[in-house]
Amino acid sequence: MDRKNTGRRDEEPVTRRNSGTIGRRSPRTGTEPVTARSALGLRLLLSAVFLPVFVALTVFFALWAADAGPGESPSRGTLVGTTVVCAVVALLAALDLLVVLRRRRRERGGGRGGRRGG
Repeated sequence: MDRKNTGRRDEEPVTRRNSGTIGRRSPRTGTEPVTARSALGLRLLLSAVFLPVFVALTVFFALWAADAGPGESPSRGTLVGTTVVCAVVALLAALDLLVVLRRRRRERGGGRGGRRGG
C-alpha cells in the first residue's frame, strides 16, 4: 500500500515543553534549518567585553555620587540611579557569561558522556 506524504512523521511529535530541555538533543521538527548555528560565541564575546565595562561604570558613578554635593548637576539621585542601572546590566552580563560557559562546557563534554547521574 502506497503511503502519501501527509506531513505526518512516524515518530512522536516533539512537545514544546521538551524542545529546549538542557542536556538533551531533541529530534528535528522540520522547521529549523539543518545548518543552524548557535549564537553562544557571540554571547560569550559580548558578555566578556561588557561585564568589565559596566563594572567600571558602576564604580565610576558610585564614586561620583558619593562625592556629589547638594545643588550640583547632575544630582546625587540621578547618579545613584545611573549606578543602579549599570550594576544591573553588569549583573545580567555576568549571569549570561555563566550560562554561556556552562552550555559550552556541556556541549563539549556531551559527546564523551559528560553528564553525571543520568
